[in-house]
Amino acid sequence: MPAPPSRLLVITAVLLGGLSGCATPPPASDPDAVADYRETNDPLEPTNRAIYAFNNAVDAAILKPVAQGYRYVVPARVRGGIHNTLSNLASPVQFSNDVLEGKSRRAGDTTMRFLINSTAGVLGFFDVASDWGYPNHDNDFGITMALWGMPAGPYLFLPVFGPSDPRDAVGLGVNAAMDPFTWVGQGAAVRALDWSRWAMNGIDQRERHLDDIDSIKKTALDPYATFRSLYRQHRTSQIDDARNDNRATIPVWFPQSTTPGQVTYSPTASRN
Repeated sequence: MPAPPSRLLVITAVLLGGLSGCATPPPASDPDAVADYRETNDPLEPTNRAIYAFNNAVDAAILKPVAQGYRYVVPARVRGGIHNTLSNLASPVQFSNDVLEGKSRRAGDTTMRFLINSTAGVLGFFDVASDWGYPNHDNDFGITMALWGMPAGPYLFLPVFGPSDPRDAVGLGVNAAMDPFTWVGQGAAVRALDWSRWAMNGIDQRERHLDDIDSIKKTALDPYATFRSLYRQHRTSQIDDARNDNRATIPVWFPQSTTPGQVTYSPTASRN
């Protein structure tokens, strides 16, 4: 049974396939405007803004109140544990992308994090692995394709999912296909758990960004353009972190030699 995100991606693809609202390119006689248009790389801006307005209305009516209620009712430590559990459940997808990128140390860290947090961390509720020298890292198939050299393409604002681009939109679908929970088990109980996990991910992410999103909407002259810029900066940072992470395969807690005959513990050195 396909996961809920994959079904939504199919709907999104159908919707985007029929969209025709495009931003009109500026005349060649205005080189500054042409340069700005190319830098923005948002040829579907009228349609993207319409979808942003729709998402914003849904957020104001449903997502934000639910996230606020979740923050009010659930203590911060419990919310942190739920976030850790959701992150732990995403480990198989993270590991698959580590392997596809040829990042053996990252793949090893992901494996150790999953084993440690699933046992000593009580099914992932506690992030024991970070304290034991296995920090978390971001990874998904969009990052993998970027490291393979695939360009991002123009900016997209997807229904439900928000800021994206063609590369990351494809990545969402592939991530869903990689997820073992997409394929394991059948029946109403499995579907309920699948939907619950997906919904909880959305609530968790919305609650964690409540203050930031409110601040942007209150202070930005053009929140849509601000979200577009912040999304691209964030993705660029994630991709650069993955590309430049060429750590050795030795674990972070392994003693690092600084001078002949001397061995010291150096977590920072082992991550470089």
